[in-house]
Amino acid sequence: MPEDTPTRGDGSQTAGADYAERLQRLEGVGWKKLLDVQRPYRWNLRRLGLGRTLDVGCGIGRNLVNLGPGSVGVDHNAESVSLARARGLTAYTTEEFWGSGAGAPGAFDSMLLAHVMEHVDADVAEDIVREYLPCLKPGGKLVFITPQEVGYRSDSTHVRFVDLDALRGHAANLGLTVERAYSFPLPRAAGKAFKYNEFVLLARRGPQA
Repeated sequence: MPEDTPTRGDGSQTAGADYAERLQRLEGVGWKKLLDVQRPYRWNLRRLGLGRTLDVGCGIGRNLVNLGPGSVGVDHNAESVSLARARGLTAYTTEEFWGSGAGAPGAFDSMLLAHVMEHVDADVAEDIVREYLPCLKPGGKLVFITPQEVGYRSDSTHVRFVDLDALRGHAANLGLTVERAYSFPLPRAAGKAFKYNEFVLLARRGPQA
């Protein structure tokens, strides 16, 4: 394979306009709006008390729209960022972010990576976290959310199954302290039948900057 050929685990599969369009199409499905399926997930984010949050891999802003005042999204997909901005959200491409002034050290109370880790290889995932970790204040919260079995199988751009044990391993490698790890919105067994069951892990950055 040539050195410049993208591999499945480098995140390249989620970088194109077609992926952003897919996110928009899935979010706009009529029955999802009618039933307000995002309500429990909004509640889950609120109860975590994240404050001003950096949403890494924000996509088109599904979670960003529900985060605290001053929250910022960043994504490598320029089309997704444009769609998030069209919703009135503050979002940047990875290239824009560092020149925007938004990435000051300790600028955010929390950092969110929702449905990011499963799209890339383990080393790439940890490099992404390390890139943005200085933006999180010492002692700040970091939340990982990943899909369970049915959700994992629903997206061909997923490259590895990331359960709570895998997330704990990432947290240890990154020097984070795990505070809570759980299945949401239903117990763990539901993940084998319910597409939208998720793993959620809450960790904290160490007190030293």
